[in-house]
Amino acid sequence: MDKREYIINLACTGLVPTKAMNPHIPLTHHEIVDDVARCLELGVQMVHLHARSEDGGHTGDPEPYGRLIEAIRQLPGGKNAVLCVTTSGRQDVSFESRARVLDLDGQMKPDMASLTLGSLNFLQQASINAPKTIRSLAQRMLERGIRPELEVFDLGMANFIRVLAKEGLLEPPFYANLFLGNIAGAQVEDLHLAALRSPLPPDAVVSVAGIGRGQLPANMLGLLFTDGVRIGLEDNLWLDSARTKPATNLTLTQRIQRIADELERPLASRSTVRAMLGL
Repeated sequence: MDKREYIINLACTGLVPTKAMNPHIPLTHHEIVDDVARCLELGVQMVHLHARSEDGGHTGDPEPYGRLIEAIRQLPGGKNAVLCVTTSGRQDVSFESRARVLDLDGQMKPDMASLTLGSLNFLQQASINAPKTIRSLAQRMLERGIRPELEVFDLGMANFIRVLAKEGLLEPPFYANLFLGNIAGAQVEDLHLAALRSPLPPDAVVSVAGIGRGQLPANMLGLLFTDGVRIGLEDNLWLDSARTKPATNLTLTQRIQRIADELERPLASRSTVRAMLGL
């Protein structure tokens, strides 16, 4: 991969946003697939998936994740896209429930799954990730041939990557999303980003995500200093810091591409990204 080429990881839904917060948030199977299709047309290489139940709430049931993966694989560009499912601990802390999605197989099997590397507080909610649970999820991903999407919100989480690698629970190539702007984690500052990067394995593939108003400046740091960015309505619902213009996944994708074009950073091909991640 040319060092100038970059990755876009689209987090299109999440488990918190509702239509009342932003009417453009995709919740149903067809809405999510249609949103992903529009962004794939622009060259997005990675998609981070959350499925929703019929009432719009988050679900850990593997079946709707499998149907999403199967449908996205049929889209133009979907065959080579890197598809990642969540194992979030914000609503269910048990390993058994969170690991069910890792047992999907065949055309429904994900390429990657999220692995949050510690417990943390969001503005109104905690995400509980006990060390035993993290290790168990990492072990299951290793057994299933699913690459972890390593989620890092603070320095301790970054350090834990080396611990898990030493224990044989993580194998290269490593892919890490560094989250900036969360109330109880690293902030959108260059020194905070540098601190999170410093403990990472030197060959790790790194993207930068920003929470809320922090998405745009965090993404700009990602374009300046790392391999890519994570964007999408899961992390940020607005196009402007005054919160007067609701975003869509398409407009967030178009915006980051305009900025990358100004920085003369070309978008990596999907086959290049898959090769980088050993997929």
